[in-house]
Amino acid sequence: MSTTQPPEETLADVVMVDYGLGNLRSAMRGLERAGANVVVSDDPADFDDADGIVLPGVGAFSEGMENAGPFREPLAEAAADGTPIFGICLGMQMLLTSSEEADHAGEGEVEGLDFIPGRNVRFDEGQKVPHMGWNELNVQRDHPLVEGVDGEYAYFVHSYYADPDDEDAVVASTDYGVEFPAVVANEEGTVFGTQFHPEKSGETGLTILRNFVEFCAER
Repeated sequence: MSTTQPPEETLADVVMVDYGLGNLRSAMRGLERAGANVVVSDDPADFDDADGIVLPGVGAFSEGMENAGPFREPLAEAAADGTPIFGICLGMQMLLTSSEEADHAGEGEVEGLDFIPGRNVRFDEGQKVPHMGWNELNVQRDHPLVEGVDGEYAYFVHSYYADPDDEDAVVASTDYGVEFPAVVANEEGTVFGTQFHPEKSGETGLTILRNFVEFCAER
């Protein structure tokens, strides 16, 4: 168990979107340890006063987007205003334009949030899915979220991965038979996501969450 002590003061007010999918409790605890005051909310009006927004998620892309429907416009407005938005696992995939997952399930095309142009694709046949375990993070470019984590390990559980249109959207990558993005961000750097679960990634994950909270506090 980590012996890291939580900060003595709250650095930023963060809203975690409760749209019915996601490991809210552990993610909330991680953010609180990182210095955030966390409000778990299903009310988009709470975005207005937030220093940052977290979009968690575990499950299928189509179900995630269906459940997140009422949040689509408020999230787009928050993104346009420059409010930091952090997608975790499925939440990161929802930041992209679309996903093969819906097609694979016979559900047709499902539109993502389209904050980071691109598509989520399935690992090739022959690769064991879901990809589950610890993988090394290889930072590709500077971004406040990944400060201090190059070469560290994070915990992944997923069968699809992001394939952004712009390679500059890739902040960090990892390898599972194919090199794929572990962290992505939009051009402005204010909307970003991790394919891995920072709340399950020990000290590396706590560093990521602290970086996010500090980024929110500085906006």
